[in-house]
Amino acid sequence: MTAAKDQNKTPASDASRDATDYPEVHPGRHLDAQRSMQTLVFLHGGNVGNWSWDPQVLAFGDYNILTLHLPAFGARFEETWEGLESAADDVAALIADEVSEGGVHLVGMSLGGVIALHVAARHPELVDSVMITGTPVTGVGQAARAFQRMQLKLIGSEWYWRFQAGAYGMVDDERELFTEHGVKLKAENLRAIMDEMDPGGLPEKLDSYQGPVLALVGAKEPKVVQKSFEALRAKLPQVITRVVPGMHHQWNIENPILFNSVLRKWISEEGLHQILVDPQAAKPARGAKAAPAEQPAEAPESEDRDADLPAPPVQEAEAKKPGKLGGKIDPRKLDPKKLDFKKKAPQKGDHPESAADTGK
Repeated sequence: MTAAKDQNKTPASDASRDATDYPEVHPGRHLDAQRSMQTLVFLHGGNVGNWSWDPQVLAFGDYNILTLHLPAFGARFEETWEGLESAADDVAALIADEVSEGGVHLVGMSLGGVIALHVAARHPELVDSVMITGTPVTGVGQAARAFQRMQLKLIGSEWYWRFQAGAYGMVDDERELFTEHGVKLKAENLRAIMDEMDPGGLPEKLDSYQGPVLALVGAKEPKVVQKSFEALRAKLPQVITRVVPGMHHQWNIENPILFNSVLRKWISEEGLHQILVDPQAAKPARGAKAAPAEQPAEAPESEDRDADLPAPPVQEAEAKKPGKLGGKIDPRKLDPKKLDFKKKAPQKGDHPESAADTGK
């Protein structure tokens, strides 16, 4: 394990976080006489480190918590990515080392969600429940793959990661940590992860896990994630799929109070927070055709991509091309209904029909 674990630090005793030295082990701080101390295991996504779970570590002091540094990220950014199965076995090893009795509640974000499914498939005896969010398993198209690999040339640039942080809804110190961590990632590791995840697919023997599973997607995430729900339901009949209204991909940071409420409801009673929406009832994206009841709304090709590793500059499905204002104004905040475009008065010599045809 890492030096961060050996130091056994907790967020409560640290004045600041570090992008590569956030601890892995967080002993429970609030004992509950009514039940034995359970364990939460948080697995981060492919653009962030284990520090991204700090809002949850602080909120779940009545649980023992493990926040693993996944290979190629955080304190392990110098390591070589060895594959999803290897990463899942790393998680299982940490659980076996730190949990003396009972299973754990696995919580995975994006890449971490895929790894959580591999842990459940390979080590079902270690897992009591699974909650994943922003987890694509159906693969992406060739155009999206090519675009993602073009972006690998940008990962060493701070401005790129700052822009992504804004798209994820991060502010203040999260934005700084995200940038500090992002520039340290190795392009060859991200490319290897893309090569493994882009084709899609679920782990073998996933149906051997019989415990409860909750799969979530932020309403403002790429639609490729929601498309994965059908595949999950086919392999795991017990899975519950829901949409989180108004949320982007990294919504545990964007709205930690909501995320914590949803998670606590799930792990304490296998219940569903009232804000969650059944995907069949979710409103399709603007301009999308209505889909059959059992299918999510079809996404444009530009949205058919991994939810992270890394993300395109503009991530919202409804976002427009920034045009000439792209470098000065966040195009996601532009509302065409509020823009006051005054009609141009016909000039002398103009043909009336040409003005009408152009809508001016």
